Amino acid sequence: MLAPHPEALRFRGLRPGDLVRLLSPASYPDKGWVQTSTEILTGWGLRVDAGKHVLAEHGYMAGHDQDRLDDVNAAYRDPDVRAIVTTRGGAGAYRILDGLDIDAVRHDPKPLVGFSDITYLHLTLWPQARMPGIHGCIAGPRAASTVRRLLMTDQPSVLHRDDRTYTAALSTRGQATGFLMGGSLMAVATLVGAGLPSLDGAILLLETERPPGLGLGFIDRQLTQLLRSGALRGLQAIALGRFPGYENYVDRGWTLLDVVADRLTDLGVPILGGLELGHGPDPLATVLGTPAHLDADTGTLTVQPAARF
Repeated sequence: MLAPHPEALRFRGLRPGDLVRLLSPASYPDKGWVQTSTEILTGWGLRVDAGKHVLAEHGYMAGHDQDRLDDVNAAYRDPDVRAIVTTRGGAGAYRILDGLDIDAVRHDPKPLVGFSDITYLHLTLWPQARMPGIHGCIAGPRAASTVRRLLMTDQPSVLHRDDRTYTAALSTRGQATGFLMGGSLMAVATLVGAGLPSLDGAILLLETERPPGLGLGFIDRQLTQLLRSGALRGLQAIALGRFPGYENYVDRGWTLLDVVADRLTDLGVPILGGLELGHGPDPLATVLGTPAHLDADTGTLTVQPAARF
């Protein structure tokens, strides 16, 4: 078994009766989803409350920047709150990064569950506080089940390549060990020069969805940004999740597979595609920031837990 990262914090695993807080650090959710999320979490034996601005609306965001920031910091400062579950991604989490109470995070480590725009928070809490996060959601039975296991047990998780998933065709050969980091490709790329943590020694997880009206250049620009910036130096391996919207997209003979292979295979590191992580219905979840072992030969990614009991 891999040893824990020497600098990584670990959170106390959740037990029945613990309090979970629902927050909206980015966009606001459908009103019914807050109630549904509450029912899912209480079904695990947990208590649930919500941040003051969880349903606030300011343009496409859940309230003004200070409102969303205050909710996040209040959750980290509240000793009764044992985990934070975000209601959705969307946009706006990147606007509150500079005001995070890092001392509160270090003082009382607690997991943050979310993905998409929430990747910005994961990528900020890791370098500044060495706080692992959970890339996932509870929208779907499989999604909820994997998040529950990551929050309430201290067992390693093993993710398997699904050959039906589009990116499975990008898998290469080889094995690597490193801390798992990443998530939304857009978040990783746009944090270059603005707080992206060092990926030296990392296994980089990448996933995204195709925004309406954007094609392969959307992916090409972001991958090229990471390459030209030097952000991928020292990378140990790449894990690829879902890229919905690109499965049947062709631009002058090229597909997403051509673009990703053209940009990433020259790095010479193992690539494992076909992981059911990220955008799309009922995704799996994974811990970010803990040691992991990627085996492209067997199609597995084994990730060490962040919970302790």
